[in-house]
Amino acid sequence: MEPSPPTLSLEPIGYVRSPLKTKVEAARQPRAAGGLEGRIELLPGRHFEHALEDLAEWGTIWVLFWFHLNTGWRPKVLPPRSTSGRKGVFSTRSPHRPNPIGLSAVRLLRVEGLVVHVRDIDMLDGTPVLDLKPYVAYTDAHAGTSGGWLQQDAVPEDPIAPFGIDWSGVALAQAGWIEERTGLALRERVTATLMLGPAPHPYRRIRRTAQGYTLAVKEWRVSFTVAGRQVRVLAVGSGFRPAVLLSDAEDGTLLAHREFVSRWPAGE
Repeated sequence: MEPSPPTLSLEPIGYVRSPLKTKVEAARQPRAAGGLEGRIELLPGRHFEHALEDLAEWGTIWVLFWFHLNTGWRPKVLPPRSTSGRKGVFSTRSPHRPNPIGLSAVRLLRVEGLVVHVRDIDMLDGTPVLDLKPYVAYTDAHAGTSGGWLQQDAVPEDPIAPFGIDWSGVALAQAGWIEERTGLALRERVTATLMLGPAPHPYRRIRRTAQGYTLAVKEWRVSFTVAGRQVRVLAVGSGFRPAVLLSDAEDGTLLAHREFVSRWPAGE
């Protein structure tokens, strides 16, 4: 009988603060994040201010983190870029791993006290950070190495250029009202999601319609069209059915949607 493996104990050294709130908003890789900025806030009272000395001299750093929203794991997964079916999870960057540890190389902007400001962030807000390490180009970059199944599937090299996002005047006004009324950072979340493109995928709340596409963000529905690699956000609407909006329920979310529909009736 084989002995049980030892239990390993990990504690976060800090947490990510990022505009990305949900899985669908996160880029597949840091350099596909379109230069999105965020920060890593290290915990006080642990001498981390000394551990951060000299880090600011590096241009890129590795961030090891915990996929805290994942439950369980999958031996075989379907990567977004696979054209030949499922792959063994160890041959992918999928978050569905036996130990949900993530690794991202992000560009370092500056260090202020216990806060590390970075660019190309692909981690969700609240992600526990396990470690920081400098990216050392001469040893971490290996030119000419095999691309595995990505090469076999003849997939273009990463990073894929993000889609351009253009908001109509009506959509901007509607999103601004929602943000002021509810505190939901709708424009930020829609832009981050649609920069990755309109194609539906697991966890992406995008569906095709007769007029184009619709993206769901909480109870809101954002309509948009695509031409080439340019996304045009047309309008925002409520995801509640009219019967629900006309009900006697006094839920705070419903009240905001009723006010919205009164201000922007459907089709106007």
